[in-house]
Amino acid sequence: MASPENILLHLSQDDEQQVRDVFKRLEERGFPAQQQTPHITITFSPNMHDDVVQSAAELLPPVIPASFQRVGSVVFGTKRKQTVAWLLETTDELEIAARQISALNPDGRGPRWIPHLTVGLRLPREIIPEYIRALDELTSAHLREFTAVRAAFWRPRDRELTVLAGTKESSNSR
Repeated sequence: MASPENILLHLSQDDEQQVRDVFKRLEERGFPAQQQTPHITITFSPNMHDDVVQSAAELLPPVIPASFQRVGSVVFGTKRKQTVAWLLETTDELEIAARQISALNPDGRGPRWIPHLTVGLRLPREIIPEYIRALDELTSAHLREFTAVRAAFWRPRDRELTVLAGTKESSNSR
């Protein structure tokens, strides 16, 4: 399956580097390497509709940069491969905008949005408890807040990133 198109938020360079450092330390402990650029997805689709991207370009600039607080861990998936993420909370303004954008996406989940930052992608189900334990041990107490400095539309098929709000500096690619 090809990677979907996304409307997503990128972290500040400092926050992104701290997350990448956690990835590196997990890998040093023998867990699968995490290559993804740390980000927060608002909505995704095999082929994002132009009106969804246009609405994101209108709704997100007033709420970016945005602060997120890490409030727990969550596991997504019910099959053999699962995803571990940090559950996040943000401002009411961003939450409302994200839900409006999500509701416009016919391939989305309606007006639902679960803000999260993936820290373990497609992990074998049997290592999840050990992975979460290691993640808790390696995550410093001060890594509880993140700042999203950029909103973008990512089209992986063409490796095309369109900045919708915020700064053009940030992460390497996606």
